[in-house]
Amino acid sequence: MAGRGSRLRPHSLTVPKPLIPVAGQPIVHRLVKDIAKVLKQPIDEIAFVLGDPAFFGDDVVQSLEKLATDLGAKASIYRQDLPLGTGHAIMCAKPSLSGPAVIAYADTLIRAQFDLDPAADSVIWTKQVDNPEAYGVVKLNANQEIVELVEKPETFVSDQAVIGIYYFKDVAVLKEKLQQILDENVTNGGEYQINDGIKRMMADGKIFKTGSVDEWMDCGNKAITVETNTRMLGFLKADGEEQLVATSAKLEDSSIIEPCFIGENVVLKNSTVGPNVSIGNNSVIENSTIKNSLIQTNTIIKNANLDDAMIGNHVKFDGKFTSVSIGDYSVLE
Repeated sequence: MAGRGSRLRPHSLTVPKPLIPVAGQPIVHRLVKDIAKVLKQPIDEIAFVLGDPAFFGDDVVQSLEKLATDLGAKASIYRQDLPLGTGHAIMCAKPSLSGPAVIAYADTLIRAQFDLDPAADSVIWTKQVDNPEAYGVVKLNANQEIVELVEKPETFVSDQAVIGIYYFKDVAVLKEKLQQILDENVTNGGEYQINDGIKRMMADGKIFKTGSVDEWMDCGNKAITVETNTRMLGFLKADGEEQLVATSAKLEDSSIIEPCFIGENVVLKNSTVGPNVSIGNNSVIENSTIKNSLIQTNTIIKNANLDDAMIGNHVKFDGKFTSVSIGDYSVLE
């Protein structure tokens, strides 16, 4: 999670993208918890690869340490100082690369239920897509084993896109291959990639299988993050596992059209909120209609008619615009 999330600016200018809340929880928190559910086994350690300490500061570290502790694991914090690719990022956590492990990119959310194949040396999680030419996909043999990774194929290879979550029965094997990549300075586009390590494992005869997810939700830019918020709220309401409206929220001549997430101490005055809206703690919505939108903490919205909007923390917005994208500490009055 070391990247700066430039495609999600202005929202990622002040908050690291993996910590931007979607449906009331930071992206990386939801991802880690969902992976833990799929694994169905205890987790000993969660290693987080962060970027510049000036951006990923002590508050970020504390948040991640609590996330790990809540799952009964210890947190290990590593830093990737330069954007040198996925393989390089993984190797920044070299001391933690032993035994069974999951590697995941922290800007995506999933919904999945499956059992890990005990015969596999590795499982690459995939999602069936309608336009495989736009993705990296897996090539399968007759035994449904992955034999090749193909990036944006011009001719049909398969419709199973790689989503950026991997399981390794012994991640030390991947570490050995990635160390070879680093030592030999094997790069693609100037970066060291996990795929090059995986391909060397395949060449050694390691068995790779797919683990298909039911839902794969990206948080790469404003539009897709708002869409992901909508989809996640629907899943959470169907599950009934999370309280989506805080008991401390106050409604004055207002209504909520589910599904919505309403945080602690939110005040709604003469407003209609929902469906598919998330509002962070301590925000105030007044004389407004809001749907299909994502609003963070400590923000004041007045006289608004918002649809497909994403608004950051500590914002003041009073206006007629609808599909807006406003970063933290902005004022429009």
